[in-house]
Amino acid sequence: MPKGVLLVNLGSPDSPTPKDVKPYLDEFLMDERVIDVNPILRNIIVRGIILNTRPKRSAEAYSKIWWDEGSPLIVISERFMDKVRQHTSLPIALGMRYGSMSIKNALQELKEQGVDEVLLVPLYPHYAMSSYETVVVKAMEVQQEDFPEMQLTTLPAFYSNPDYVKVLSKSIAEGLKGFEYDHILFSYHGIPERHIKKSDPTKFHCKIDGQCCKTNSVAHHTCYKHQCLDTTELIKKALDLDETKISSSFQSRLGSDPWLQPFTDKEFERLAQEGKKRLVVITPAFVSDCLETLEEIAMEGKHQFQEAGGEEYKHIACLNDRDDWAELMGTWINEWQEKEVLPETKVQ
Repeated sequence: MPKGVLLVNLGSPDSPTPKDVKPYLDEFLMDERVIDVNPILRNIIVRGIILNTRPKRSAEAYSKIWWDEGSPLIVISERFMDKVRQHTSLPIALGMRYGSMSIKNALQELKEQGVDEVLLVPLYPHYAMSSYETVVVKAMEVQQEDFPEMQLTTLPAFYSNPDYVKVLSKSIAEGLKGFEYDHILFSYHGIPERHIKKSDPTKFHCKIDGQCCKTNSVAHHTCYKHQCLDTTELIKKALDLDETKISSSFQSRLGSDPWLQPFTDKEFERLAQEGKKRLVVITPAFVSDCLETLEEIAMEGKHQFQEAGGEEYKHIACLNDRDDWAELMGTWINEWQEKEVLPETKVQ
């Protein structure tokens, strides 16, 4: 069967204006795996409250980071796809979970190239129901409804793949060169605690008590918190980082329900107040820089840290379209094409 590849990232509004941000936020926040409450309540929260004020604020944030070529996330993803194409002969299409660059359009593009078997690549290193899982579910829904002749194979969450860890570690090491830091903060995208428990196949392991992530369990295959903390440990070991100079936190909470802690913005304040003057921030939950990394962390985070007494602040960019990252993805694709083999992952 003719094979092809579908890369999927988060998505973006078409422009940094309230008019275009509003429908994008509506699609994003109405996703039952993002705001996982009763549909009626979700409709009230999103369309009755959030969309009345959030589009204007979000458009202002997007305006700060928008490039001449368009949305940074879209542009970076397209550049990455172009580089991956240099390492494989298979057709590759790019889709977004939300926005006008839809998964359906990307699968149609592959179909027109004669593709019958697709490797679905969610561009998220970790498993979370609001990122990785929603991409997989949406792609399967579109495939079954519009492309029933196609077969989908999904690339697993790759946060612990040894080759990926090498590429990520090299990127971070390069970012650290010449910067005498007091502390490195690994900041991950935040999710509600209930998402962790919902994703637990055992329904009893994940207690979010500080100990369950350290106790081996099948639940770790779908536990976002465990995988994030494991990423910090893997990078620490790979770069031989001083354990007293690193920590992990979670950013971008929404609403009043319990979310994963510690919160990144509170950590900026704590670290500065403890006398940390030179801070490095890494955002390994993303492979592509986006609004959350470029505005919330690189801009607002710097302001928060310095307002609290910090001085030097450095955000290390995501992998984006690095040559070694694109080459590794090409290797994974070719191994799937030739041997039906998917990347090795090691749940610690």
